Amino acid sequence: PTEPKPDPSRPLFVLRFASHLHETLGRQTMDNHDAPKRKRGRKPKPPAAAAAPANGTHDSAPSPKPKRGRKPKPPAAASPDNDHPSSPLAAAADTPKPGSSSGPRGRRKSRRGRHELPSDADAALRAPPSPTRRGASKGAANMKVDVPAVEPLRWEQVAKVMPSMDAVVKVFCVHTEPNFSMPWQRKRQYSSSSSGFIIGGRRVLTNAHSVEHYTQVKLKKRGSDTKYLATVLAIGNECDIAMLTVDDDEFWKGVLPLEFGLLPALQDAVTVVGYPIGGDTISVTSGVVSRIEILSYVHGSTELLGLQIDAAINSGNSGGPAFNDQGKCVGIAFQSLKHEDAENIGYVIPTPVIKHFIQDYEKSGEYTGFPILGIEWQKMENPDLRKAMGMKSDQKGVRIRRIEPTAPESGCMQPSDIILSFDGIDIANDGTVPFRHGERIGFSYLVSQKYTGEKARVKVLRNSKIHEFNIKLSIHKKLIPAHIKGRPPSYYIVAGFVFMVVSVPYLRSEYGKDYEFDAPVKLLDKHLHAMAQSPDEQLVVVSQVLVADINIGYEELVNTQVRAFNGKPVNNLKQLATMVEDCKEEFLKFDMDYDQVVVLETKTARAATQDILTTHCIPSAMSDDLKA
Repeated sequence: PTEPKPDPSRPLFVLRFASHLHETLGRQTMDNHDAPKRKRGRKPKPPAAAAAPANGTHDSAPSPKPKRGRKPKPPAAASPDNDHPSSPLAAAADTPKPGSSSGPRGRRKSRRGRHELPSDADAALRAPPSPTRRGASKGAANMKVDVPAVEPLRWEQVAKVMPSMDAVVKVFCVHTEPNFSMPWQRKRQYSSSSSGFIIGGRRVLTNAHSVEHYTQVKLKKRGSDTKYLATVLAIGNECDIAMLTVDDDEFWKGVLPLEFGLLPALQDAVTVVGYPIGGDTISVTSGVVSRIEILSYVHGSTELLGLQIDAAINSGNSGGPAFNDQGKCVGIAFQSLKHEDAENIGYVIPTPVIKHFIQDYEKSGEYTGFPILGIEWQKMENPDLRKAMGMKSDQKGVRIRRIEPTAPESGCMQPSDIILSFDGIDIANDGTVPFRHGERIGFSYLVSQKYTGEKARVKVLRNSKIHEFNIKLSIHKKLIPAHIKGRPPSYYIVAGFVFMVVSVPYLRSEYGKDYEFDAPVKLLDKHLHAMAQSPDEQLVVVSQVLVADINIGYEELVNTQVRAFNGKPVNNLKQLATMVEDCKEEFLKFDMDYDQVVVLETKTARAATQDILTTHCIPSAMSDDLKA
């Protein structure tokens, strides 16, 4: 085929740019290797006979090497085509393609543009452009492309949690636990490390189990080589929080206290900071809030509000803060779930529980605890049950099964009462109340937000009639307490029989962490279901028998409850010790559990007691609290 003649009405620079857009528009690209190279210099003046085929291809021989010269003005006939392109190639000529071969300078410039332009702008360059505005007289090299501005990240956005890490400290504690097997002495001391953080008022928060049975507590700041002696101000075993302080002014220099944030929502990002095992420096793990509900606090044996997160919480993280994405503290890491069917489940004490602990200490000067209702309740989800209890279709609530005899509400509330509301908030048939948008939570959360000694208005349904009571809230008195609050265990020894008081630490010491499976059934039944009938009631057992001639045949008595002494019921250990010491009868008769009986001659038993104490290097037959 014959070579088409060039179009004299088309500008030369339009044809040049059009030749480099063949790849975008699906046309054949020209072979750049056939084009002759020219020396650097100003753009030469195009010869009058220069032309290009109308279809954009270059089959002709290379043009002669142009001389240096100034760039000529575009011909007058080019303006109509610039204003109103007659083809897509002419319209695309105002938008040069990166990598154009119009000269060495143009190549260098186009490479810089290719690296600087975002992907969206590059895509805009590759697309067929719209016609240019009338009056545009500059070439495509001077065209301005509207690229969306990308705001650079500020340093406070990149490291917004970093300043708060300086308030995270490492806690070193020396523990000396009581020895329940030999209650007249303590176990060998051991050391542990955990985490904590500084709050306002020259105070430090950490976990209660981090300083339990402490002998000495020291704190070390991040980046410091000095350990400062700390004083324990308060320990909240129920909420697993402890408050410390340091007398040395040097410790508080250059550190800003942490600020508390609001209760996070589900899927909010959290960052746990602390000093876990695996290294000596500070550690950071991140995750999201997976669940918000009433949790079982292992250390306190209570149920309070808690956060479940998927960030790793390991040994040593206890007491460390959990930050939100604004760098504010939203909780304290305190426990994790270790199970073969569960992964990355950690728990955080939320800010409502933390603030309750702090304000409780500020109000009374000591920790008084979280009040609860001393009742056991039943769900009312069955329609027949609600009808039998006289509930209307629009009434909801829970049924009281039992009431603690030592609880203040035992004076006004009765079993089978239906609790309809607490402080004006209606309780559902499943025992939940509205919490936040789309969330419900157990109504015990409302009770835990109160303080010891405060009153609450409770509405109950009794015999189809509604009653309202103002109840004074108090802490829970358990028959088997969850803690001995740092005091040494009480004991009393007579004729080699070691009498002690049962507590959760005692069961854990005797039967290990799985005491709920390995302890005697009767002790577990009392631990789970028994209620104290009086504020001073205790569960007294024979812990062991120190073998001697006087107690032959009784050696196998271990952890057996003492029910009565000489026919009188045993209410607590101090009462038992007083009755034995004041006994004027010939025999000492102990009525034990399982209908067992222990009988000792009074005069012989008292004489043998001193010899047994000397043999076993026991300083006293009873603990100091029983002597008072």
